[in-house]
Amino acid sequence: MIEEPGRVVAVEPGAVWVETQRLSTCSGCSAKNGCGQGLMDRLGVRERRGLIRALSDLNLAVGDPVIVGIRESVLLRGAILVYLFPLIVLFASALVASKLSAVEPYVMLSGIAGFVVAWLIVRKRSQQTAGDPGLQPIVLRAMLATEG
Repeated sequence: MIEEPGRVVAVEPGAVWVETQRLSTCSGCSAKNGCGQGLMDRLGVRERRGLIRALSDLNLAVGDPVIVGIRESVLLRGAILVYLFPLIVLFASALVASKLSAVEPYVMLSGIAGFVVAWLIVRKRSQQTAGDPGLQPIVLRAMLATEG
C-alpha cells in the first residue's frame, strides 16, 4: 500500500476530499543541480498541492489530518495503461505500416493514428472504471495532531 498524508477539505457520504502535500524527491537525486524539475521546485512554479477523493467509513471532519492509501498493483496497472500502452500501440502501428512498404509520411501518420486510438481506449477504460471502489484511494487512518 502506498501511503500519503493529507488534510480533509470536504466531506461527503462514504468519501472525503483530501488535500495532499506533494513532496519533491530532489534532495535524494544526484542530478538535482542539473535538472529542470529541481529548478522549477526551487522557483515555486509547480503546484505542490493535490486534491483527491478518497473512500472512507471513518467519522471525519474538515481539517482532520489523515493517511490516504492506494494499492501498488492499482498504481502499476494504471501507469502501464496510461504511459506504456499508447507507446506500444504507436510503435506497433508504425511498424505495421513500415512492413507494408508505406512511404515515410504514411508510417508517421499510422503511428499518430495508433497513438490516438490507444488514447481513446485509455480514456474509455478510465471512464468505465471511474466508479470502481477497488481502484479508488482510501483513507487508511486519521492521524493524531502530533503525527506527520
